[in-house]
Amino acid sequence: MKINLADYFKLHFLVFLFGFTAILGKLISLPSVEMVFYRTLLAATGMAALIVLRKGSFAVPSSKDFWKLTLTGLIVAAHWLTFFGSGRVSNPSVSLVGFATCSFWAALIEPIAKRKKIQPMEVGLGIAVLIGLYVIFAFNFDYPLGLLLGITSGLTAAVFSVINSKMVARIPSFTITFYEMAAACVGIAAFFPFYQKYISNGSLQMLPSPTDWFYLMLLGWVCSVYAYSQMIELSKKLSVFFIQLALNLEPVYGIVFAILIFGKQEIMKWNFYVGTSIILTAVALYPFLKRNFEHHFNSPLQ
Repeated sequence: MKINLADYFKLHFLVFLFGFTAILGKLISLPSVEMVFYRTLLAATGMAALIVLRKGSFAVPSSKDFWKLTLTGLIVAAHWLTFFGSGRVSNPSVSLVGFATCSFWAALIEPIAKRKKIQPMEVGLGIAVLIGLYVIFAFNFDYPLGLLLGITSGLTAAVFSVINSKMVARIPSFTITFYEMAAACVGIAAFFPFYQKYISNGSLQMLPSPTDWFYLMLLGWVCSVYAYSQMIELSKKLSVFFIQLALNLEPVYGIVFAILIFGKQEIMKWNFYVGTSIILTAVALYPFLKRNFEHHFNSPLQ
């Protein structure tokens, strides 16, 4: 499918929305597990309603596809749990640094899954983004668990993005989103007994405040139903690596939101602007390099 400028603008608007999730995660008073449960529940019900209104289909080609969607939904749940969990046990900066590894993982995983050669250029750009994020978030490191969870969120994001980029060729993006959100919700519900016994000290906080409900609806319907399904749709045209590379702007957008919402205490030092420049350069270079070296990108494994 032909790529146009509107696709790139749409991609960055979706990244803009994803960056807002870090702010919503901070504004919602529920613990991360309960928050992700409600996010996936609202996303699944919202997507089901949208499919009905648009007279779409819940059908999938085969039972194998159904179970693949279910497994992918559990990976999505793991991604969100580790991402928000990282922010809770450390801070948002640590979780975003770990999540930034998604482009590096995608550069390794996508060629293997699609039987193409690993592109040194993609790996190099992924490393450049990591360098930029390191410059942004240079600090005395006290959060090894938070970083581990953040890296796990980056790995799982790359995995489900690659799976979805292959599935969307045969299944509508709305249908994919519905089954994955439903599976994520059921998976988290099944996780509750273990979570309650070993992690949350025997308690579950399942009563959101009115303000929490408002933020959860934004998180579930705008940042999940719309943004997630549209990102899957874009994977028909854009490579998973480039999508994940652009997603590395999520922490930049997130910090800008934080400055606007939480005030001057969120303003970063000079290293933020240097790191941001490195990230923007890597993202901007990718379409140019892809256009000039397209014949190298499509070489199948022998």
